[in-house]
Amino acid sequence: MGNPRLRSVVLDTTDVPRLAEFYRELLGWSYPPGVDVDELTDWRAIIGPSGERIAFQEVAELPPTTWPTAEVPQQAHLDLQVDGRADLDHNHERALALGAVLRLDRSDDPEEPLRVYADPAGHTFCLFTH
Repeated sequence: MGNPRLRSVVLDTTDVPRLAEFYRELLGWSYPPGVDVDELTDWRAIIGPSGERIAFQEVAELPPTTWPTAEVPQQAHLDLQVDGRADLDHNHERALALGAVLRLDRSDDPEEPLRVYADPAGHTFCLFTH
């Protein structure tokens, strides 16, 4: 018997199609082959190039995190990595155009340049350079 393996990270949202499309576009991932996403309004998954998955599950309501203030804690977030400052700036513009909201800008930090955003459902995610 082996240990469990992570199948996917699942994010709650009140608008499954919008959040799935936000991350599909941002990450350049795809929907599973053979799946008619137009039929899936309460659950969707996207798949990355190595088989990694993020899934989206419908909930009736979801207060967006207020991070960095503690009123509504972030509880979980995604760390996404890019290949240097030019990619950080490029993906910053893409994230904003897709509907993200900038929450923290440390892009000038010499040791760990990053930006923190809220996605369209209010989940936080970070863009880092390596």
